[in-house]
Amino acid sequence: MPVQLAFEAVGDGPAVVILHGLFGAGRNWAQIAHALAADYRVYLPDARNHGASTWAETMSYEEMALDVRALIAREGLERPFIVGHSMGGKTAMALALGLEDPEAIGGIAVIDIAPESYADQFSSYVSAMRHLDLAAATSRSEIRRALADSLVGDAPIDFLMQNLRRHKDRFDWRLNLMATAVCMRELCAFPEALPHASYDGPALFLAGAESDYVRPESLPRILELFPGAELVRIADAGHWVHADQPQALLCALNDWLAEARALAPR
Repeated sequence: MPVQLAFEAVGDGPAVVILHGLFGAGRNWAQIAHALAADYRVYLPDARNHGASTWAETMSYEEMALDVRALIAREGLERPFIVGHSMGGKTAMALALGLEDPEAIGGIAVIDIAPESYADQFSSYVSAMRHLDLAAATSRSEIRRALADSLVGDAPIDFLMQNLRRHKDRFDWRLNLMATAVCMRELCAFPEALPHASYDGPALFLAGAESDYVRPESLPRILELFPGAELVRIADAGHWVHADQPQALLCALNDWLAEARALAPR
């Protein structure tokens, strides 16, 4: 059953829905949204178990796609363009491949992810966050130090810390860590059985040139599922394309949105 997604919206014009990645929230895309807002009405939902949205025990891509479909229906959006990064990109693909009417959306833009399974790089983050004694913590800096001490390498500490909030006299996480841990294998994979074999609508795949999430060998599967897909690599960008090269990303999105709008049935 779909859950109700919390969201913010800015701008006026054709609808664009931006879906964030794992450990994120809609507000992570505020800079991009405000830049698009001159020409589009941009929606920034929080995925289930993230941000201010409803928590649930499960979070398959099929379920998260249904959450987005429910948001589209509730807000009365006509042929919205769906933009998704990482987990949000897989949700966008699952949404497109699950539509009875492909023309219900204007197209999808998938950012630095492919329709395939990936190694689990994130369970250690969830474990570290779950094992922090937030009840005894007195400051954000104390929690940040403890989190950094428990993780090694280039873990995105500041990004994970965006999930921390102070509620009355104590800290807690805005992320459903238990559900994330239980569903991690599913989140790292991609659904094998979706209602439709392909989505023929406009599809843009944007990849960071310094990222290894979208490899040359990913392209055949992308084109199998999305025959009209265009793959664009953003120079000097890793997985966090919107943070590394926001202007280049905006340029690519604006060009694609203009082309996709021109293809829309009159």
